[in-house]
Amino acid sequence: MKYRFEKHYTREEARALLPRLRQWLAELNRLRTDLERIEKRLGGLAGQGHDTGGETVNNWIRALAGMQAVLAEFQHRQIILKDPDRGLLDFPAIIGGKEVFLCWESDEDDIEFWHDLDTGYGGREKLE
Repeated sequence: MKYRFEKHYTREEARALLPRLRQWLAELNRLRTDLERIEKRLGGLAGQGHDTGGETVNNWIRALAGMQAVLAEFQHRQIILKDPDRGLLDFPAIIGGKEVFLCWESDEDDIEFWHDLDTGYGGREKLE
């Protein structure tokens, strides 16, 4: 059978990653906040006709590079980041011979839901 994803997680494998995923999500949100703050500063400087180079641009580039590094961690593991604000993640999995997503949101203590590849969050069902 041909699957859309190469990597498939068991519930235990996905569960074992939760502490690290929580750290990455926190880092991603911190970097996004930094980026928004820096972009406001850059916009203000440019609007006033100031040179926008130097430390502010370097901080902006560092924040972007940091975000890219965190996002690469998710991509490398084939974990789908659906909504960074909510910390909504999908893990490719096989349940009953069918390719599905294990679904987790950062305010949940454990991985307790799954859904079909095409239904999304609205089609979440409780794991047995």
